This record gives sequence, structure tokens and C-alpha cells, in this order.
Amino acid sequence: MEKDFHHPYQPYNIQKQFMTAIYDCIEDAKVGIFESPTGTGKSLSLICGSLTWLREHKRRQFEESLDEPGDDDEPDWIVDQARNAKRETARREITAFKERLAKARKTERKTRQTHENGEPLQKRQKTTANQDVDPEAEATFELDNYESDDDARQGIKSSLHSSSDLSAETQALMERLGMSIAGDAATGLNDATDELKIFYCSRTHSQLTQFSNELRRVRLPPVLPPLDSLAGSPPPNRSEGMEEGLKHLTLGSRTSLCINTKVNRLANVTAINEKCLELQQAGTPADHRCPYLPTQDNETLVHDFRDNVLDKVRDIEDLGSLGKKLGICPYYASRPTIRPSEIVTLPYPLLLQKSARQALDLSLKNHVIIIDEAHNLMDAITGIYSVSISLKQLQASRAQLGVYLQKFRHRLKGKNRVYLAQIMRLVNSLIQFLQSRGTNNSSLEGTVEPSELMASKGADQINLYKLVRYLQVSKLARKVEGYLVHAEEHDQPTTLKAADRSKKASAKETAVPVLTQIQGFLVALMNPSSEGRFFFGNEESGMTLRYMLLDPAHHFREIVEDARAVILAGGTMSPMSDYYDHLFPYLPPTRIQTLSCGHVIPPSNLLAMPINEATSGTEFDFTFEKRNSEAMIRDVGEAILSVIENTPDGVVVFFPSYAYLSRVVSIWRKVPDRSTSDLSLWDRITNTKPTFLEPRATTPNTSDSSNPQNTARSSRPPPADSSSAPDSTLTSYAAAIAANNGKGALLLSVIGGSLSEGINFSDALGRCVIVIGLPFPNPHTAEWKAKAAYAESMAKGKVAVDPKAASREFYENVCMRAVNQCVGRAIRHKGDYAAILLMDKRYGNPRIREKLPGWIKESLRGPGGVRAAVGALKEFFRGKEEMRD
Repeated sequence: MEKDFHHPYQPYNIQKQFMTAIYDCIEDAKVGIFESPTGTGKSLSLICGSLTWLREHKRRQFEESLDEPGDDDEPDWIVDQARNAKRETARREITAFKERLAKARKTERKTRQTHENGEPLQKRQKTTANQDVDPEAEATFELDNYESDDDARQGIKSSLHSSSDLSAETQALMERLGMSIAGDAATGLNDATDELKIFYCSRTHSQLTQFSNELRRVRLPPVLPPLDSLAGSPPPNRSEGMEEGLKHLTLGSRTSLCINTKVNRLANVTAINEKCLELQQAGTPADHRCPYLPTQDNETLVHDFRDNVLDKVRDIEDLGSLGKKLGICPYYASRPTIRPSEIVTLPYPLLLQKSARQALDLSLKNHVIIIDEAHNLMDAITGIYSVSISLKQLQASRAQLGVYLQKFRHRLKGKNRVYLAQIMRLVNSLIQFLQSRGTNNSSLEGTVEPSELMASKGADQINLYKLVRYLQVSKLARKVEGYLVHAEEHDQPTTLKAADRSKKASAKETAVPVLTQIQGFLVALMNPSSEGRFFFGNEESGMTLRYMLLDPAHHFREIVEDARAVILAGGTMSPMSDYYDHLFPYLPPTRIQTLSCGHVIPPSNLLAMPINEATSGTEFDFTFEKRNSEAMIRDVGEAILSVIENTPDGVVVFFPSYAYLSRVVSIWRKVPDRSTSDLSLWDRITNTKPTFLEPRATTPNTSDSSNPQNTARSSRPPPADSSSAPDSTLTSYAAAIAANNGKGALLLSVIGGSLSEGINFSDALGRCVIVIGLPFPNPHTAEWKAKAAYAESMAKGKVAVDPKAASREFYENVCMRAVNQCVGRAIRHKGDYAAILLMDKRYGNPRIREKLPGWIKESLRGPGGVRAAVGALKEFFRGKEEMRD
């Protein structure tokens, strides 16, 4: 009998396959790597597969508990009485929960009516009166005494504070409210049971909001059957009209959930976090603290917030609105809602970062983890645990510390003096290292050992563990930064002259206070060398030190070992070998389950073809040594012109980098000497279709890393024929297509850029996607040499595995994951159709083709020249025209 996954629509066969795989993976407690192309209903399949398992598993557990073995000598009537008692307990729990939710609905309606009638809530009126008054005193920024005898005790406090970022007073209050955020799992409000749950994680809150919208479509039968049929009845189904709402919670950061206008209007994440903590400090007057923080006086509001959240599926904006209506902080009030929830949605950092999980008291033990958009999971882990610091930032921090010491030097005692001196020595040592490398023009990039960074100024004698612990306990970074802001506000330019210049220079580079950045760098200095490496180099911000994590498996392993099952899902998870080798190398193959689904479209709706030869007969070889020739670039332009002349609506072209796109456009703009026309190739292209250029992004993954001599970070952006914002460019591109009655438009983009991931080029927006070349990283950089060495070290000792081949595999996989993201932009639903053209002779290599997603490989034709591709395009789109007629 086919399992009913309670899908809101009639599922496709591949959706049934996907949901079954999810169900089996969770049931068998495995790690799943699942690929389902965008447009195949992946989100609904994840919801229905996982939550069907959850409800059925809980139902089985309840039924088994009714039949727990007892005394065989007991008469049947006693056994029946025991079962009835359990049923009665279940009845009371269900009834109590429903009554609570009914009360929450009633209260919310009343609150909404009060708000609509313009009647201000008394509590909000009372607490917000003095919100804009924030007197500061210099004493607030003094360091508390810190003596060596207190090191052990302070270390304990440090672990608590560093994991939660809350003051001791706030932590004590949260503990009393059952909202513990440290170490031990709390019982939560009303001793709520920690329900078995699904943790669903994705990259952005917009993706989580889309997921919440899909959740609202799903109707599931209750965990327990109706009370009058508890005894021996079959599980309920939809046909009987029985369902139970989902207990859902979405978690977010202060940036997303803060409702205090004095805090949430600040410019960056760090400023918001720091201001929030500042308003909780013990020295802050009561009438100037955050009025929305949970207290004993508003404990009932926390209960109301929890019950309102569980009453229906809400997204992150709904939580903010609910917090405003109730007058309670959604960021802190959402914590006791975690335990009774069935499904919790949260962004990457809150799940992947251990300190964030500790701050939320987020236990993953025996729960189910689903990570969507998981194609960039390893990069996300690497980014979270990597850190960089520039020479400018180090000089700024030295200047800031100098100003702080000048102000408070007579008030510093004991270990404060010792540790501040150590920090200055360490900062000076790092500055001296970067300055020495900056003057050595023959070595502007390379790896460096931690011992080299601490080789001068006596820094090698410093106990880094004690120093980092001191920084955590003393909150030095916060006090220094706070004092500088205070001094600026009170107009003290003579004192701040040196530090202010450095501070403003560093503020342009990063939103994070420089001392906090240094603190993170010191933590990295204590990491084992096998996990990551240190690098120096000359970047846009000047000479910079970077710590790059090489081993994402170490930080993800705790999640895998705690969870019952972990599912990685995405539209383009291919190639999958990296997950085996670099994310789960410690798991036996039998513990890992994989699935690559086909597409919901018929094969006739996809034309996929490598183009290996220009019209001139020249091979398309976009290796760095050959791709920059003007002849090659003109061949590319002629090929694109031929394609757009024979393609209706929108065409999107992805180039390897911004620097290469810039060069290509500059060559196209030239009028060739041999031309009999005054038109350049660029003019001919733009006359055929209005043309838009993706504006230069600032994210690291868009660098022109395939150029050994130059990188996109130091290259000028391409000429801007459209708005400087990617969203505006996309809007203009779509508007041009809508206004041109089939003529369409052309969008020139970059692999790894803003438009290569998460953008929906469905229907007329993307009738053809062209990928120019393969975006291989530059293997000659220090970072890629380290990555290659790491890949080889992982392969050593494995039977029948060549370390060099493993390194090459890793290198190719990084490239092809980026390509697969681009081609996945085109086909977005069952009725969609598009052509995918891969322009490079290397796409004819079987090893490269094998790394394409399965749904593309199934429709991939043999390599051909531009003429063959144009012929195939004419035939493909002619067939679509005939179908419409």
C-alpha cells in the first residue's frame, strides 16, 4: 500500500520518490544527501516527508507505551485500567493545549482590536516614555578588578558569558523564567517537554519565509487519534476530516527580531548586539533599560507569546509584529517556545555555530536536522569559523587602546595592567609582521605559522588561552568601543585625534569592532594546525592576515553525532563526492544515503549542449592562457549574437569573473578594422536584444580567482549600462522582456555573482542560459595550495585512492558546483522550457560531464560547434511555437 504523505496536491512520481527517501532516511537514522531540481516542489516534499515520519513515529511511541509489559499475573481489568489512565492523561494534555491556543487566539483578537481602535497599551505607554534618554558615565567603561587568583572562577563565568552574550543578571532572570541559555538544558516554561522535532535550516530569512508559506499549505492528521477512538483504532487519515495544526517556530537574530527602535535602527549587527547587551547591564538605571526584556512583572506575556506562536505558522516578520502587540521582546521570548515545537526553522549561523546554539540553549540530541540549499554548506561552515584582520585594523586597535589607557591608566590595577600590556605587545607583533611582508615585494602572499606571528615584542611568552579568557570576561572590546563612542558624543577631539582617524578608516572595512575582530583572531591562533592555516596577502584593504578553516567536518561532526538524522537537500548537490570525503569522512558508507531526482519537465522541454567550436572553426578553450585573446573574445561575441538571434525572450550568459566580463565588453565595443560597418560587435548585440550587465558584487566568492596574475578584487567593475544594484538590474531586465513582445533581452552575469544563486529565471526570463568557460579557482594562490595539500592529506592512507587524483577531484568539484548553480536558474516549473549551452571544449570531457546534475545529463547532447547549436535552437523553439499554435 502506497504511503500517504499528506501532500496538499497530487504529487509527481519524483516527489513521491523524494518523500519516501526522506522518510526512510529519518527512520533508519542516516545522513541523507538529496538532490531535487528547483521547480520540483522540493520544499513541500521535505515538509511532507519529514513531518509524516514525525507524526507517525510519535503515534507509534504512544501506542507502544500503552502496551508496556507489566506483571503477567495482573488480571485483565487492571491492565485495561492502566491503559485507560494513560489515555485519560493524553486527553487532558490535548484538551489543555487546545484551550491554551483558543485563549491565545482570543487575546490576540482583542489586542488587534485595541490596536486598531487606536488605544495604546498601558505597558508600552509606560515603558517607552524615556526610551531616547541615554545618559552615559565614564565609570561605565572602567574595567572591573581581575586578579590571577580568580582565573579559574572567572574562566567558568567566561564560558557562560561567551556562549550567551548576556549579563549575569539577565541570565539569572531567564533561568527563573525557565529560559536558560547556558550549558544544561532547561525545562522551559511550565516544565514543557522537549518534543521530538525537525530543525529546518536555510541560508536566509527570505528562504525561511518561503518555507513557512509552504508549511501553511500542509494538513496533517493528529499525533493521537480522537479521544473516543484511542482504543485500538487505525491511524486517522485526511478522508475523515481530522487534522492537527503544526507547532512551528522560526528563530532569528536580534537584527531580525529586535523591536526596540533605539536598538534596531543601528547600522550593523554588532552595533545592535552591543546596544542590546548594554541596555541590560547592571549599572544601567532601571528606567533606561530595554522595556521589552522579559521580567517577573511581564512573565505572563512570555506565556502569551509562546501560545500565540504555536497557534499558527508564523514567519519572522509575524514574530516581530506579535512582540510589538504584546510588548515583549521576540528574540528572548521565543526561546521557551523551542521545546514544545514540532518544527523549528532557523538560518545557517544559528545552527552551524556552536556558540549560537549554546546561546539559544538549542539541544539537537535525537532530533532531525534538515539543511536546505546545502550545496554551499561547507563554504558556510568555513566562512563562520574563518577570520581575517588587516594592518589598518590592527593599527586602529592599537590607537584605540592607547586612548583608553591614557584615560584610565591610573584606575587600572592588578591583572588588568598585565593583560592590557600583553594585548599591546601582541598587536604590535602582528603589525610588525605585516609591515615587514608589505615591504618585501617578492612575497606579497603566502602561508605563515602562528609562531612567526608572535615572534617579536615578546609575544611568544604570552599565554593565549588566559588572554582570550580575560578578553571574554572583562568585555574589554565592548568597553573600549563604548568609551570611544561616548567620547565622540561628548566632543573630545583632542583626546581622540589619532584613534578617531584609525577607527573611521577601519569602520569602512568592517562592521565588527576591531578589538572584537582581534579577539576572534586570537581564538584562531589556538586552533590545531590540522584544521586550518594562516595566510598573509595584499588585498584591497591593504596587508591582511587571514585564518582559513580547511576542515569543515570537525565543526559539523557534533551536529551529526547529536542528531537522530541529518538531511542535506538542494537543487544542485552534484557532484556529491566532496560530502563523503570532506564533510563525513568518519562515517561508514552504509550510514550515508543519496538520491538525485530527475526533473518534472518532459525531456522535450530541455535542450542541453556543450559548444566546443566557434563559427570560425577555432576551438573554444577558456583556459586562462588562451581566453584573453581578442580573436577568442570576438568569437564568443559572434556565438552569443547567433544564439540571441534565434532565441525568443530572455537569454542569460554567465562569465567566469567580473574582470573577464569587463575585458570581453571592452573588446566588443571596438569597431573591427575588417568590418564594412560602423557598428561594433557590442552595437550589433544590443540592437538584437536590450543588454544588461550584472553590477560588480563585493562578496569574496566572486573574485577572478582563475587569473594567476590579477584578481577581481583589484579589477575595475564592468561598465554599468544598468542600475548599480543587482535587484534593480534584474527588474530592468524583466521589464524589457515584458515590453518587447518576444524580442526579449540579454543579461550578462558572473558565475558566483549575485544573480547566479537563488534567482528565478523562469519562463520568458530565461529561455536560454549560456555558461562561458569553467570557473576553476586559481591553483597558484597560497590558499588553494593549502586546500590542495589538505585534500591530498585526507586521501593518504585510503585504499586505492591517489592523493593527486583526490586533489584534482576536489578542485573540479568546486568549479562544477558553481556551474550547476548557474544552469539551475532556468527550468523552474513543470511547464517551463529552456536551452542550456556550455561553451568550452572541456565540457566534452566525460569526467566534467559526469559532475553535472542528473536531470541535465539525461538530456545532454554530444558536443558541437556554434552552427550545430544554432540549428538545434531553431528546431527546439520551432517545436515550442508549434505546440502553442
